Amino acid sequence: EWDRWLLMGLIGTAVGMLGFWVHQIIDSLIKLKWDLVKNYLQVSKRKTWSMGADVVISLSTGQDGNIRMTWLCALGSGLAMVVLSSGSVLFFCPAGSPSGLPEIIGYLNGTSIQHLFNIKTFLGTFVSCVLAVASGLFCGPEGPMVHLGALLGCGLSQLQSDTLGVHLPIFTRFRNSADKRGFIMAGAGAGIASVFRASIGGLLFTLEEVSSFWDIRLAWQTFFCCLTATFTTDLLSSSLYGFVYRGHFGFLEAEKRIIFWNLLDMNVLAFIPTILLGILGGLLGALFVALNVKINKLRMQFFNSIPKLSLRKTSKLLETVLILVISCVPLVANLGSGRNFLALDVGCIVSFPCSSEQGSAAALLVENGKRGITYLFRRGTHEEFGYTSLCTALVFYFILSCWTAGSAVASGLVIPMLYTGALYGRIIGLILVSIFGVQTNEYGAWIDPGLFAAIGAASFFSGVSRLTISLTVIMVS
Repeated sequence: EWDRWLLMGLIGTAVGMLGFWVHQIIDSLIKLKWDLVKNYLQVSKRKTWSMGADVVISLSTGQDGNIRMTWLCALGSGLAMVVLSSGSVLFFCPAGSPSGLPEIIGYLNGTSIQHLFNIKTFLGTFVSCVLAVASGLFCGPEGPMVHLGALLGCGLSQLQSDTLGVHLPIFTRFRNSADKRGFIMAGAGAGIASVFRASIGGLLFTLEEVSSFWDIRLAWQTFFCCLTATFTTDLLSSSLYGFVYRGHFGFLEAEKRIIFWNLLDMNVLAFIPTILLGILGGLLGALFVALNVKINKLRMQFFNSIPKLSLRKTSKLLETVLILVISCVPLVANLGSGRNFLALDVGCIVSFPCSSEQGSAAALLVENGKRGITYLFRRGTHEEFGYTSLCTALVFYFILSCWTAGSAVASGLVIPMLYTGALYGRIIGLILVSIFGVQTNEYGAWIDPGLFAAIGAASFFSGVSRLTISLTVIMVS
């Protein structure tokens, strides 16, 4: 079995490197977009405050003309990315739309899907994923990473391609349906492990969600594949951010590896709001799924009513453009001559009257969802966000992410699910703070909105995906 273990290690390493490249390219594109935007930004007065995680928000005063050029530049760069992202799955690889995860689950449970594992699907999904996330759409790279990991598992185990005309005489004994499905499943789990830095979470995800055919040998080999993927991504990411070398190669910082959780002493009373959040997550998760099903049915009915294929694909592309434009509406609210605007060093530029509440709302509207989740999870920020900003962001993000899911871009739902859950979780935490006040003693430290944001994120994620064990491991690892 040494060759099988060798292949699992190679697949894990390849998926880990791919995960590293996906995140680095996304970070580079976001940085490039907002570097272009800042060229039109003239500041006459500035006030800054830290949001943690190397993020600084600047409250600045600028001229109306500069604001409008800033908006046009930000929107134009986002539209260019969305058009290329949607075009790559509509005109280059239709099998890559929208996330690939349902197709992988269907294949591993006996359904044959044409063109699911060819090189065009891999390239189209990769390009569409990084551009969709960098453009500012409410989506993440998690679903496409499962698909891309499965593609690498298939390609490296079979070492043959009809598209490229390659048929290498290596590992030929694995060219059968059962072994092929095993390597594809391992690659899919490695994709999740690479994104969340959770090896056991990737293994449990494949067991709970992806495949129905399982044995103990395959479990150990899949875990080894996930472990290799996680280590590779961590190692390469230890010194690079947006392809800029930051030093300390091989130094694995706990803050970067443990994404979601910080240890906090608990009280038995915390189970009361936790149960409430669990019920709320189930109800809102069911609403999200039902609403998304209705949206996709209407979407299919509308596009199927268009007889010409080229017009149908163009209409799907225009839908993604419309989603992006609507997603950017809050960024230009209250535009006008002489108004103050918020320029976030991470990229988001919003026009608002000067107030701490609007400053908090601006921080919640950053286009990088993962960074926004980090803000919501922060401990000791009891009054950082108010009810108005949290409720506004919750309604806006819930509707837009539901609409985005199923559109013609390779995108994932994990970031929107975590973000939405973190928003209403923090609202519950804020209610507790309003009732009991800010507690500084160790017995009342659990009354922290950041803690309930993490619990709320897990509840909504579970309510939408129906995951339990693997989700818990991912959240606390």
